[in-house]
Amino acid sequence: MDFVMKQALGGATKDMGKMLGGEEEKDPDAAKKEEERQEALRQQEDERKAKHARMESDREKVRQTIRDKYGLKKKEEKEAEEKAAMEQACEGSLTRPKKAIPAGCGDEDDEDEQSILDTVLKFLPGPLQDMFKK
Repeated sequence: MDFVMKQALGGATKDMGKMLGGEEEKDPDAAKKEEERQEALRQQEDERKAKHARMESDREKVRQTIRDKYGLKKKEEKEAEEKAAMEQACEGSLTRPKKAIPAGCGDEDDEDEQSILDTVLKFLPGPLQDMFKK
């Protein structure tokens, strides 16, 4: 009868006890094996982190050569320079810095306006030039 049962289960009689609620077989070296497995996982993780750190340092070297070649700055350097410029501008002031007046607003010379008008008039046909000069 055991043979027929074994054939029906496909040779999985060890698992049959577990399925029926029996006790699991205790491995005497289970704790040692688990500890070795955990150590192997930690070692793999450390190797992976070291590999990624090497790759990132290589990438940073390539980025730095590109920055040097094209005269670019790191984002942190740009932000630090802008912050220093703002602090330097505000150093003696008790209030916030005044906003710069954009070109075209406020105080402008009339000479500039005349020169621009003259430049535009040069490109107009003769009869239109006469109309605008009057």
